[in-house]
Amino acid sequence: VYLIGFLALLVAALAGWRAVDGRADQSAWKYLAGMESGKGRMFDPAMVADLPEPARRYFRFTIQPGTPLHTVVEIDMTGELGLGTMAAPNYQSMQARQILAPPQGLVWKVKTGAISGSDGALPESSWTRFWLFGLFPVVRASGPDHRRSAFGRVAAEAAFWSPASLLPGDHVRWEPLDESGARAFVQYGAFEQAVDITVDDRGAPSRVVIQRWSNANSEKQFREQPFGGDLSDFREFEGYRLPTRVEGGNHIGTPDYFPFFKAVVTDIRFLGNGS
Repeated sequence: VYLIGFLALLVAALAGWRAVDGRADQSAWKYLAGMESGKGRMFDPAMVADLPEPARRYFRFTIQPGTPLHTVVEIDMTGELGLGTMAAPNYQSMQARQILAPPQGLVWKVKTGAISGSDGALPESSWTRFWLFGLFPVVRASGPDHRRSAFGRVAAEAAFWSPASLLPGDHVRWEPLDESGARAFVQYGAFEQAVDITVDDRGAPSRVVIQRWSNANSEKQFREQPFGGDLSDFREFEGYRLPTRVEGGNHIGTPDYFPFFKAVVTDIRFLGNGS
């Protein structure tokens, strides 16, 4: 009887803890939804006239003239997550929803097999929280190194799904790389992240790479290392031409590359009315 009572209390405590995580996710989502910064502006190619030519191509491809400059986006996706290693990827199907509000942060809520949870970043914090069967905590991470790493993801994914957030301004500057690439520097608070964007002849971004602060390496030591993805299957969403297939991961462009993230986007929605 005592054992049954103890187990019941434990299950109730774990369920309560999981509910706290859920409320925190929803609060962060609501906060980021209020970060729309378009301020009623519409895209004009003249806004990027002074940028390196590959950057001009990128913006002309991804944003149609006259499109409201929304920066906060919600993304629905399916696909696969590699839960193993490069040698044994252990891909599992996933379903996920995300809000992305560069440079302030993101919330990514995902379910893959028996594991569910979220990654997130806000201006002053970040987290990884995953649960087994929605009841047992299996991964929890936060702290300064995690926050720096999370900001790198926010900046990289801005190039995927929030191109208006990379227009030159207080938080963003650009420099050329070569005939097919340009580098955006995204600054926010104490962080600055360089984002290398490779485009094709049309201006479609085919690859995005950053040097991300990460411990996804054999030594489990935080350091800068390549992270990014390859983008394809571009579709129109409210005046934006965005990738609906993204394959990426750590050590991109090296022999250690493991594309653990294979996303198929099913819907994209821009929040706010640009005011």
